[in-house]
This record gives sequence, C-alpha cells and structure tokens, in this order.
Amino acid sequence: MKKTFFLLIATLFTVALLSFVSKTNTQPPWPVPDAAKNKVNPLKGDAESLVNGKALYNQHCKSCHGNKGKGDGPKASQLDTECGDFTKPAFQSQTDGSLYYKTSVGRKDMPSYKTKIPEANDIWAIVNYMRTFK
Repeated sequence: MKKTFFLLIATLFTVALLSFVSKTNTQPPWPVPDAAKNKVNPLKGDAESLVNGKALYNQHCKSCHGNKGKGDGPKASQLDTECGDFTKPAFQSQTDGSLYYKTSVGRKDMPSYKTKIPEANDIWAIVNYMRTFK
C-alpha cells in the first residue's frame, strides 16, 4: 500500500514538473518572412490609434497576455506555451511588421486573427498599443 501511494505521488510530481518545465522553456524562434518583417506600420501611434488598439487588445488579447502585457492573463495557465512578456526588450526590439505578422498569422496556442480582426489597421493599432508595454 505504501509503495503504491509513493508511486502515485512520484508520478503526479513528475507530471507536474514536466508541465512546468514545458511552459518555462524558451519558445523556439518564430521566423517572420522578410517581406512581413519589413512592412511599415501605416498608423502613427497617436491617441486615436492607441484608444482603438487598447479596446481591441482588451477584447482579443488580454485574456492570455494580461492587463500589462506580461503574459499573465487568466487563460495563460491553460496554454501549452508561454505567452511571452511584451515589456521585455526582446519583444519591443521586434519590428512593427513582425508583430503584425505574428498577430495576424498566429502559431500553436496563439490563434490567427486574420478573420477575427479583418481590418488591417485594427491589427496595426494593436501593435501600437503593444508598444506601450515598456
């Protein structure tokens, strides 16, 4: 009986540990085609763009990426991959075109927003809003 209980506890611990390790490992590179990477954001980061971007972010992104872009939204713990931290220099150093591409195309747990947010300028507004997470 004690041996079975010990094996059960060890198994549960191992599963929990593997789950933690898989989420805390860094993500593999997310290649962005040069044409997408070099796209220029047609919107200025003005007040109107930021208000629109914030509203869209709150509707579509906040549940995973969190209020402040730290990847700590209420749904983040349910994902197989980490959401990333928009406040980090590695994120902020990406081009607007890269952020637009990743938001539009998605991968793994990150859904594609091509159809959910069909207006290109709305995705560009979200990119502008993500720039405020410094």
